[in-house]
Amino acid sequence: MPSLSIYALLAAAICAEVIATTALAQSDSFRRLWPSVLTVVGYAFAFYFLSFPIKVLPTGVIYAIWSGLGIVLITMVSWLWAGERLDTPAVLGLALIIAGVIVINVFSDAVRH
Repeated sequence: MPSLSIYALLAAAICAEVIATTALAQSDSFRRLWPSVLTVVGYAFAFYFLSFPIKVLPTGVIYAIWSGLGIVLITMVSWLWAGERLDTPAVLGLALIIAGVIVINVFSDAVRH
């Protein structure tokens, strides 16, 4: 079973990716300096933090958790901060992503090794 620190590093990677993606939306195709800098630095930190869990857990599992929770979190940020609307199919899809991440973590033998 992976240690709690592995999941903390994965959480840090996800948070850095969400920050970078949020900044990317504000960068105006890299025409605005500070959002562009935050995008590059955020993605660099995301991949740095991701490099540790990927040594311990299978790549597919790590990527499923990283991308799935990243999608959910960036959607929540867009909803809360940018006022983007979520319809019922979007909310249902996000719930399915969360359910998939839970199934992987609770039931997959690949996570327990």
